[in-house]
Amino acid sequence: MKKFILPILALLILVGFKAATIRTITGVVISNDDNLPILGVYLKSLPSNTTASTDKVGKFSINIPETDTKVVVSSIGFETQTLKLGKSNNLTIKLKADTKTLNEVVMVGAAQAQQEVAYNKASKAKQQAYSLQSRVAGVQIMSAPNFDTESYAGITENGFKNPLKDALSTFSIDVDAASYSNVRRFINNGTLPPKDAVRIEEMINYFDYNYAQPTGNDPINIQTELAPAPWNPKHRLVQIGLKAKTIATDNLPASNLVFLIDVSGSMSSANKLPLLISSLKLLTDQLRDKDKVAIVVYAGQSGLVLPSTSGDAKASIKDALNKLSAGGSTAGGAGLQLAYKVAGENFIKGGNNRIILATDGDFNVGISSDNEMERLIEEKRKSGIFLTVLGYGMGNYKDSKMEILANKGNGNYAYIDNINEARKVLVNEFGGTLFTVAKDVKLQIEFNPAKVQAYRLIGYENRMLKDEDFNDDKKDAGEMGSGHTVTALYEIIPIGVKSSFANKVDDLKYQKTAKSTNNYTGDEMLTIKLRYKLPDENTSKSMQKSINDNQSVSTTVNFRFAAAIAEFGMLLRQSEYKQNSSFAQVITLAEGAMGKDKEGYRSEFLRLAKSAQLMAKDLLSVAEIENGSEQTIK
Repeated sequence: MKKFILPILALLILVGFKAATIRTITGVVISNDDNLPILGVYLKSLPSNTTASTDKVGKFSINIPETDTKVVVSSIGFETQTLKLGKSNNLTIKLKADTKTLNEVVMVGAAQAQQEVAYNKASKAKQQAYSLQSRVAGVQIMSAPNFDTESYAGITENGFKNPLKDALSTFSIDVDAASYSNVRRFINNGTLPPKDAVRIEEMINYFDYNYAQPTGNDPINIQTELAPAPWNPKHRLVQIGLKAKTIATDNLPASNLVFLIDVSGSMSSANKLPLLISSLKLLTDQLRDKDKVAIVVYAGQSGLVLPSTSGDAKASIKDALNKLSAGGSTAGGAGLQLAYKVAGENFIKGGNNRIILATDGDFNVGISSDNEMERLIEEKRKSGIFLTVLGYGMGNYKDSKMEILANKGNGNYAYIDNINEARKVLVNEFGGTLFTVAKDVKLQIEFNPAKVQAYRLIGYENRMLKDEDFNDDKKDAGEMGSGHTVTALYEIIPIGVKSSFANKVDDLKYQKTAKSTNNYTGDEMLTIKLRYKLPDENTSKSMQKSINDNQSVSTTVNFRFAAAIAEFGMLLRQSEYKQNSSFAQVITLAEGAMGKDKEGYRSEFLRLAKSAQLMAKDLLSVAEIENGSEQTIK
């Protein structure tokens, strides 16, 4: 009898309990000001404390018990809302800007403007004494991140050149996008970036453009567009767009990767090593069975944490990452040498052999000078092992050093300021980040002096080459990965347009400077020449395309958005070539060039531009008081 009692009791107990019903609520979170989606919004359902966050287009989905009655919605820069849950399972949530935070941002901007005015007037010795802990009207400003030890290479902007004297413009392409995400970090932290942190070509190339895929034997396609420059309609703006062939992930060659991770004491903060580990876990999820990865770390000394391991052993790779902790000094040189040794021992012929260096760039023990690092990396890249650099953190961030390492290592450089950026670089752009389809890609543009009075390349200052370097296959240049796009913009002053930028010089006394005779009578304004090498070859191939003097009346989304980013960069750099640029025009241009914006990156740029506009107005007002200027920023 007893053997029947227990099952009956169990059945009665089960009948007495009702299974908790799960409810799925979906929706989108948008800004109350402009109805644009907000990514990374945190949602918490109460009382169960179930959480979720919005994706790149502001959408969310959360599975909660039916007993939950409300949800808390919060995001940095917006007022937190607590919403009562009704019967609807699909919500549109509008968040209002947090005016208190906005006022604090404006106060920080004013303080920094006052400091910059004084900074520019002070001697170098006095400049070092200024602090970000500025005061306005005797009131203490809220503390801001200390960027005093951050390092950026100085940039002297490209000026206008006369095609009679400089007929050729030669430069290496640049697929790096670190400058944009770093500039975003500054603006989101309530301050405008240092001028030298703004590399306009990297800001433009952060975004994808809808260029056509190559159709012939070349792995690169060239697209062009010519229209009036938004900041000066009398000038022309030429857009040169390159599109690299997209290779399906399954068809990409096997990878031999080495994660080279900085675990020194400077990496201890939450936006450094913890974010780095989360980033590399995302990359680990992309690995295939035929791929393999090793992990090398460096602090006071370097060491091999994980020997080369198959990509299907994801749990082992993630377990090794989880055990990392920060502490000690920074033996970056020793770490690089060990990483190259491990990569060489596991080299895959015809594969993707690459070191992924993740650091804040603060090398201070062992090989530390840029020249020594360059020589080591240049020597190793000849063996077919490339270098990708992922930058993290703030305060002691060494942008200048990491850019050099990536450039010399036939790789690319990204700045990871949050987990969404890690997803963009290591998941969405997996092929472009890690798989090269063309290396040593160079551009050389020849301008027709019968059509062009002066020209200027916007950005690429640290990628300029000598004209003779174009045909020199020994000269290193940039790489393009699977699916990469590269955009370059030239501002042109046509013949007959009066401009202070097209200054003429006196004729020379000892030689003739008159225009040489030219039999060419066509309508071409310029000719684009491109050279590249296939990843496993050392001899370059060439391509060529000409642009006629027939500017477009209507422009494409690609053209307008790239122009908006260029104008934004010139404003942030306070460029002498910005002419009639304004933040209002940047915003209008971008709003009319959103395209499909599947990932929400262009919507995010709009918010950044609007935030920068607010800060710039306040910065200028302080400078006006100091200098008596009446200029305004729109």
